[in-house]
Amino acid sequence: MAHTDYSVDIVIPVLNEEQQLEQSVLALRDFLQASCPYRWRIVVADNGSTDRTPQICHDLRSRFPGEVDFERLEQRGRGRALRTTWLKSSADVLCYMDVDLSTNLRALPPLLAALIHSDYSLGTGSRLMHGAIVTRQWKREMISRAYNFLIRLLFWHRFRDAQCGFKAITRQAAHELIPTVRDNEWFFDTELLLKAEKRGYRIFEVPVEWIEDLGTTVKIVKTAWQDIKGLVRVRLGG
Repeated sequence: MAHTDYSVDIVIPVLNEEQQLEQSVLALRDFLQASCPYRWRIVVADNGSTDRTPQICHDLRSRFPGEVDFERLEQRGRGRALRTTWLKSSADVLCYMDVDLSTNLRALPPLLAALIHSDYSLGTGSRLMHGAIVTRQWKREMISRAYNFLIRLLFWHRFRDAQCGFKAITRQAAHELIPTVRDNEWFFDTELLLKAEKRGYRIFEVPVEWIEDLGTTVKIVKTAWQDIKGLVRVRLGG
């Protein structure tokens, strides 16, 4: 079967990203044109932005019809953005990545190939596998490693990095798993992976080159606390 028989949607969740949105979408579009052998579409999921982000989304969709689209959500939450766009999509494989493109795009082709040409149902980038190259502040590095160690203590899971903002899932697995995921914010990723592994889905991990975005607006301590509460809920069967 020809590669063009497969389709991929790449979702970029955004909130007030007028400064880097256009640059990132253009960089991703250039990469996909050069390196993606499947039919593809970029979908910007706007989580209630109050700056110029919606107008930039409109402009990009007008400039690149069929290649760039967007979904406007009035309620915030990365998990909500992924839930909405993935369940609406008709593509064979659904991806997401952070708008800052912290993960080097070279990891995307092997991620897609594993889901399209093998029996993996989910794929995720890993900053903790051998071969990964990570540049970030020691504080975030320690928090990330402690969080992933806590997950291992609670669940003895096989995947190494729950939080990397670089993931993919087959459409079938998305429709089967997403209704079981309760979180609509940052814990969505971890809950999705844990429930997938518990149900026997194969998860592909690819080591990534990752550079921290020093301008990130993510509140590390607040997010970590919400994630810990989510872990306890899932561990207790929630």
